[in-house]
Amino acid sequence: MSHDESYAAEPAPSAADVPAGSGAAAGRRLSRSTDGRPAAPVRHVHLGVGNFFRAHAAWYTEHAPDADGWGIAAFTGRSPAVAEALAPQDGLYTLLIRGPEGNRPEVISSLSAVHAAEDLDALRHYFADPAVVIVTSTVTEAGYRRNASGGLDTTRPDVRDDIEALTADPASGTVTSTPGKLVAGLLARRAAGVGHIALVPNDNVPDNGEMVSRVVCDLARLVDESLVDWIDEHVSFVTTMVDRITPRTTEADREEVLRQTGIDDPETVPTEPFTEWVLAGGFPAGRPGWDASGARFVDDVRPFEQRKLWLLNGSHSLMAYAGSILGHETVADAIADPEVLGWVEQWWDTAGAHLSLPEDDVAAYRQALLDRYRNGQIRHLLAQIAADGSQKIPIRAVPVVRAELDEGRVAEGGTRILAAWLAHLRGHGAPVNDAHADEVTPLGQGSPVEAVRGTLTWLGLDPDAQDGRLAETVERQLTGFESRDGA
Repeated sequence: MSHDESYAAEPAPSAADVPAGSGAAAGRRLSRSTDGRPAAPVRHVHLGVGNFFRAHAAWYTEHAPDADGWGIAAFTGRSPAVAEALAPQDGLYTLLIRGPEGNRPEVISSLSAVHAAEDLDALRHYFADPAVVIVTSTVTEAGYRRNASGGLDTTRPDVRDDIEALTADPASGTVTSTPGKLVAGLLARRAAGVGHIALVPNDNVPDNGEMVSRVVCDLARLVDESLVDWIDEHVSFVTTMVDRITPRTTEADREEVLRQTGIDDPETVPTEPFTEWVLAGGFPAGRPGWDASGARFVDDVRPFEQRKLWLLNGSHSLMAYAGSILGHETVADAIADPEVLGWVEQWWDTAGAHLSLPEDDVAAYRQALLDRYRNGQIRHLLAQIAADGSQKIPIRAVPVVRAELDEGRVAEGGTRILAAWLAHLRGHGAPVNDAHADEVTPLGQGSPVEAVRGTLTWLGLDPDAQDGRLAETVERQLTGFESRDGA
């Protein structure tokens, strides 16, 4: 599954990647002697610290009633820049919440320590510490090194190297992949005789708890078969659904913080007021009071994942392709167009009918999405959302179209997203930026009839469904989009 741009847990470039320096007057730097809370004892490790994590899980900890007992030790991704930038300010950073009614900065104190990714001694030390009982991660879907069937991809060089290193030296072998680091940490925890721990992925992947369980156990089995039994007894895998817009940090964000607070914070993180975190699974050794911060603990995350995937992600893709054809650049621009708004509402009507959540919940979520989309303080580019449609359309749109077909209908509110994506492949609206462009761009070639039939077949849909009405509807909508390009 592709990540949903900044709504999901895909680590955006951190503020450390934005060059410092502007014409603004210099301000003071953050310090725990004057700002935030004292560093809390570390009980939580995070892999892949970036803007999203700092706007999301770290924020939930900051607002938990027992935050002073739950410090986080975070490890960077590929670059050590975040660790290097946060060190002079004691791990503190400013979260700039950008909303329609203004911008509100707040200092986040949750990070008690930040380490470079390669600091494996520190990682093993934390795993071996009985006080540490939670490990979260935001490393993107690709970071879990899965193969096509969802298991560990042992053909990848870094995975092969990790297996060899941990087999030869379980206590100090050098590892680089996320599964390798998790297994190295669990080996250290078992060696220390320490008990339960919860692994909590926060990447935008369905059933992400099961995903991590599978790759970790696959790697453990190849390194030390006995570790799998220990994992079964001591490790909980928690499934999550995450959501908060977290765009790239800009110089304007830092200048806004400086203007309001007098603080020059190169690690400013911008975000929106809305946030959601739904979790299913056990925390056998405890957790912060995230529920008091607004996190929701449920028995099954899947209904919430589906709601987000269809209503948020699906409408995103619809606006990205259809809205850009009409000349719009951002989500806020597109949703302000009554025609695009009508298309989004039609999509929600069609998709919402197949959700298992209560109608009141769905209605409230739709309203929250409209409020978020209209927030002009968050500049969310349609071209960014349009990327990698080959991975998004099959999971965001096709299930809804198929559900309608199963009930004997061809709903225009459901098929429009397919027509808009096909118009995109045919050169209309946002430019094609797709990891599988060589495979999907040819789908758009030829006459509209040929392109529609070929695309529907590629998506696993029967063009002749409902006596040919499926193909006829998409073709009519495609022709309409092509006549409106740039309107």
